[in-house]
Amino acid sequence: MTLSPAGRAAALERLRSGATLDVLVVGGGVVGCGTALDAVTRGLSTGLVEARDFASGTSSRSSKLIHGGLRYLEMLDFGLVHEALQERRLLLRTIAPHLVRPVSFIYPLTKPAWERFYVGSGVALYDGLAFGVGQSSGMPHHKHLTKRSALALMPSLKPTALTGAVQYYDAQVDDARFVLELARTATRYGATCVNRVAMTGVLRDGDAVSGIRAKDHETGEELEIRARQVIGAAGVWTDEIEAFAGASGPLKVQASKGIHLVVPRDRIDSQTGVILRTDKSVLFIIPWDEHWLIGTTDTPWDLDLAHPAATRADIDYLLGLVNDVLVTPLTDEDIDGVFVGLRPLLTGEAPDASTAKLSREHIVARVAPGMVVVAGGKYTTYRVMAKDAVDLAVEELGPSVAPCRTQEIPLVGARGYDGVAARPELLAATCGLDPDQMERLLERYGSLVHELVALMNVDPALREEVPGTEGHLAVEIAYAVAQEGALHLTDVLTRRTRVSIEARDRGIEAAPHAAAIVAPILGWDDARVEEEVAIYRGRVLAETASQRMPDDAAAQAARDAGPDAAL
Repeated sequence: MTLSPAGRAAALERLRSGATLDVLVVGGGVVGCGTALDAVTRGLSTGLVEARDFASGTSSRSSKLIHGGLRYLEMLDFGLVHEALQERRLLLRTIAPHLVRPVSFIYPLTKPAWERFYVGSGVALYDGLAFGVGQSSGMPHHKHLTKRSALALMPSLKPTALTGAVQYYDAQVDDARFVLELARTATRYGATCVNRVAMTGVLRDGDAVSGIRAKDHETGEELEIRARQVIGAAGVWTDEIEAFAGASGPLKVQASKGIHLVVPRDRIDSQTGVILRTDKSVLFIIPWDEHWLIGTTDTPWDLDLAHPAATRADIDYLLGLVNDVLVTPLTDEDIDGVFVGLRPLLTGEAPDASTAKLSREHIVARVAPGMVVVAGGKYTTYRVMAKDAVDLAVEELGPSVAPCRTQEIPLVGARGYDGVAARPELLAATCGLDPDQMERLLERYGSLVHELVALMNVDPALREEVPGTEGHLAVEIAYAVAQEGALHLTDVLTRRTRVSIEARDRGIEAAPHAAAIVAPILGWDDARVEEEVAIYRGRVLAETASQRMPDDAAAQAARDAGPDAAL
């Protein structure tokens, strides 16, 4: 089973066959795909359906950090921080060393000497919690910096913005690509994973849930998919999953909107990321390839879950915070992209609390016989959430199910990565690329880069850069639909690549060139190519219009005017 067009057809045939799966996962984000991988590697027959595209929700719109949650130490939540840091170590060393890598941050100090002691003690504890039994954390230790040393690392920081700093390390990831590789790994172990198939109801055997009703958005076909256990892993859509089951719902999720700005790397002179305390939360300036990510906000959201919109006020808020500490202020002209994500926060006993204070811990619950739902948590601990969800689901399957083993399973692209990455120039020479291009491919595909090399050697035209894509090669566009499950131009430009947030024009120039590459692989005629380009262009125009609006309601109305509202 693969995520190729033929693989999707075979997967749909398997789902419509009437055979009963052991586990069916609803939701194709990081937790859902992680759950499918967990279940299938325990020997369970496993399926997964995602209503839109893999990682199209929260899992492609995060701060792209793999971290323990430094600020949770202030809440004395040592267990949560320790758990997340152990997951960080697994991701760096075993699961995805090609996608997860260390990133440096400085924490500027602004108060008297006691602040250095307070922050330094917290970061020292953070480092300590990162150690496993007999193992290192995989990260450099923190350092105390003088004001001069900190400004040498980040000349763009105002001298008045700090008296010194503490430097520490976390990790970052391309969140959408990570989810995609989870799905591909699950399919390689035998899971049936399909995007663009939406749950529309449940099947029942008496009081027990025995599967779901679903609709293939590509063809309109109605499906009945039977499973001994259904696991809902739908993030901010959790309440909808519970409603399908007729459950009043022990899990209540509050969506919290977080926005990020994407600015070119040369706009901020720094060798390190920065974390700054704000009145409401924290502000991150995060290095991201040839850009910086600046974020984030944390405000309640009760409008459209599929396409949350940034407002003019959101953008001004972030610009104001970052400009307070930068020598050269940023303006609208410096912004290449804006993206918006919704955090699925548990309301617990305090549904009216500020979303910044709600727990990031997850909950797994059986909402009906045959149906489990998992919600909350954060990206870094997806694997623990998946394990807990499958552990609860298999209680109804009997004692013979194997325990979780995902802590030892590398994702596709991880096996053999170290050897290939050690000499990128050798691999580059086999396909006519320069070493810098090959290094970039290795950081996105890991050892799967051999598959792209094979394609380029069959068709040398795939070596060319696609106009308007910030340096992406034609082979990446072709590979996205041939092997990575992309079904629409939007999938390619927003998640398989990040052209939509990295290109100054948000991918308008790139769209027709990318569509021309995709067309023969997916069998598009000229009319379909024009339609896909028009949809993408309309999406960009709607998003940029929403970012000029003063409030959430107006921004959402502008965003909903885009032609891809159902995608």
